[in-house]
Amino acid sequence: MGRAKLPRKSTHIDMTAMCDVAFLLLSFFILATKQKPPEAVAVQAPSSVSSKAAPEKSILTTLTKEGKVFLMLGDDTKKKEILALLNTNRGLGLTEAELNKLNRQQVYGMPLSMLKGALALQQDIPANKMEGIPVADSATNELVDWYRAISNAYAGGDSRKLEEIMLIKGDNLAKYPSFKNIKYALKKNNFFKFRIVTNGEKAPMGTELYENNRKGVDALGEPLKK
Repeated sequence: MGRAKLPRKSTHIDMTAMCDVAFLLLSFFILATKQKPPEAVAVQAPSSVSSKAAPEKSILTTLTKEGKVFLMLGDDTKKKEILALLNTNRGLGLTEAELNKLNRQQVYGMPLSMLKGALALQQDIPANKMEGIPVADSATNELVDWYRAISNAYAGGDSRKLEEIMLIKGDNLAKYPSFKNIKYALKKNNFFKFRIVTNGEKAPMGTELYENNRKGVDALGEPLKK
């Protein structure tokens, strides 16, 4: 007697559970990913052909077209120490709670004499309402004090690392005397190497830099950073 043939049925897989897991993972990564915040002080930097990207965690000095100077301490590992040194060196009299609040700020751009009063306010002063760090002349150039605190905080470490993250970003319409005052503050603290932030342009076709970029190396033959 022959074996009875069973009717063939198509395979059915319930994908509901897998879809739920996929959407849960997608939601987690969207919520957990730290997005890059917009620039607190927006300037229109000049353009240049460059093959190096600026590091994300950097000490950025920004110069606006009006001549205002702002500072961002992007290296969180040294930020609190820099602020504590500034407080001690200039005798600002900031309490531990005030230093903690100051540490949470993203951008600094006001005279040191105004810091304590600003920290007493319930809301932080937005960058576009700040008058900038005074740099008008050598006698009142408070950027010297900020850079001194930075220099002391990084003392004993690799100076090349500090040079890599010391960035200057100026507006294309900023006047040279304002930039000269920033250079004065750098020189007073023995910062002789720093990097200028510009808007990148593509290298012209046929140039050496264009060919290097195609090969994945910079002008010195070193691999480009992704």
